[in-house]
Amino acid sequence: MGADYYKLLGIDKDADEAKIKSAYKKMALKWHPDRNGGSEQASQKFKEISEAFEVLSDKNKRAVYDQFGEEGLKNGGPTPGQGGGPGFSGFSGFSGGPSTQSRPGASFTFTSSGPGGFSASDPNTIFEQFFGGSGFGGFSGMGMDNGMRGGMGGGGAGRRRTAPHTHDDDVDMDSPFSSFGGGFGSMPGGMGGGGGGAYRSQPRASSHPTEITKPLKLSLNELYSGTTKRLKVGRRLLNGATEEKVHEIVVQPGWKSGTKVRFPQAGNEMPDGDSQDLVFVVEEKPHQTFERVGNNLVCKISIPLVEALTGGAGRKVVEALDGRKLQITVPPGIVQPGQETIVSGEGMPVRKAGSTREKGDLIVQWKVVCPTSLTPTQREAVKKALS
Repeated sequence: MGADYYKLLGIDKDADEAKIKSAYKKMALKWHPDRNGGSEQASQKFKEISEAFEVLSDKNKRAVYDQFGEEGLKNGGPTPGQGGGPGFSGFSGFSGGPSTQSRPGASFTFTSSGPGGFSASDPNTIFEQFFGGSGFGGFSGMGMDNGMRGGMGGGGAGRRRTAPHTHDDDVDMDSPFSSFGGGFGSMPGGMGGGGGGAYRSQPRASSHPTEITKPLKLSLNELYSGTTKRLKVGRRLLNGATEEKVHEIVVQPGWKSGTKVRFPQAGNEMPDGDSQDLVFVVEEKPHQTFERVGNNLVCKISIPLVEALTGGAGRKVVEALDGRKLQITVPPGIVQPGQETIVSGEGMPVRKAGSTREKGDLIVQWKVVCPTSLTPTQREAVKKALS
């Protein structure tokens, strides 16, 4: 028995285009792998929801599906017992062919030039196109990535949208959150099976901004280990009142500056009856020890000139963002100003497919500190030693 696309989206069989889009938005945000820790179950559910939306949002595919079900749609013809005749081998639009025959009572045409049928597009492509092409890669991150842009893999895993997705991690939070993108896209008929049909998101016609943006300031420690933020934000209602609500944001390790977290329709109410989206944009606070460069961390360690010249392979201690004490060995020989030592795997977490499986590097830059003054005796000794 084939999949019930209507049941997957939670809609009736007479649902119109607007209801189909609304249902897909809700379900896609709920089951996006990034919002569910990259679980296999969520990935499969996300894939099924995307396939259901792709079929039901196209009137031709929907007509075929309504009469012959999923198996007939994908097999390019009715299953045994559904008819079609021995010469039947496909629907026009799914497989090419000049020879056609009409099926009584149907509003589409069968072909008889070879096998064919509907093949679902990449669910991540559908998701990104629907939300305006802002694809975590985010949530970054959700970025949503951050990021959000950490491309979503072909199996449905990807960046956080609804508990974080991200344009570097575009994360749209339906409740309480997920990725983002523009409004609902208008879809010309016929998303090509397998290759992904081209459709573009169209901005909502309104003189009012469709979103409110607020900074989400996070320390480097919070971006390294992750944290949970609860932010109280007020919004204006059409009746003039102000409504306050606490929004919870689960910050994922590895998010970057620019990662967006979107709460759909949590902003001010607008005259057209809609509400603005509330979007938090990650801003990284300066750190006293480390500077983030991509997925790497850079820190400077000062050593006196005498140690730089004489070496000795001593050790310096650097406290990592998670509190560990890292022993950094001074390079042997003469240490040049700005010389670097790379410690692999001690940088920032790297988000891929909704999880962190590796880290960047720690780059130690050696800063040679010269004395501010020398006695005449010391000056002569240096001249003698270096001449």
